[in-house]
Amino acid sequence: MSPPQQVAINLPILQKTTTAYKLWHSFLPHIPRLSRYTLGAKIDTLFAEIVELILQAGYSSRDRKIETVNRASIKFDALKFFLQVAWEMKVLDNKKYAQLSMLLAEIGRMLGGWLKDLKKETPPNLIRGE
Repeated sequence: MSPPQQVAINLPILQKTTTAYKLWHSFLPHIPRLSRYTLGAKIDTLFAEIVELILQAGYSSRDRKIETVNRASIKFDALKFFLQVAWEMKVLDNKKYAQLSMLLAEIGRMLGGWLKDLKKETPPNLIRGE
């Protein structure tokens, strides 16, 4: 078994989410100024919070992990929503939106699978917070 420091760092979902965040961050300076400090900042914050929650989940005990992954999943849904709004407002062009969407689709599958596995492994009383 690897040392505790290596658990979260080696999570493929963490690596994939960090890659998506870096891609987003490369787009951010090219977003029109009016949207960069509003919608762009919101998206940037959501990305950072998701990365942080995934990192926390990697270090969490089993009983806390499901709650943390669930919070990451909710933030992830909000991120996808705000990215879609940015695309609809033409803040992100089709190519940039497509690049991010491909990565986010894979991250979404990984996050959903992780949550499903955790729910299978966790007794029902811990899932409902009893």
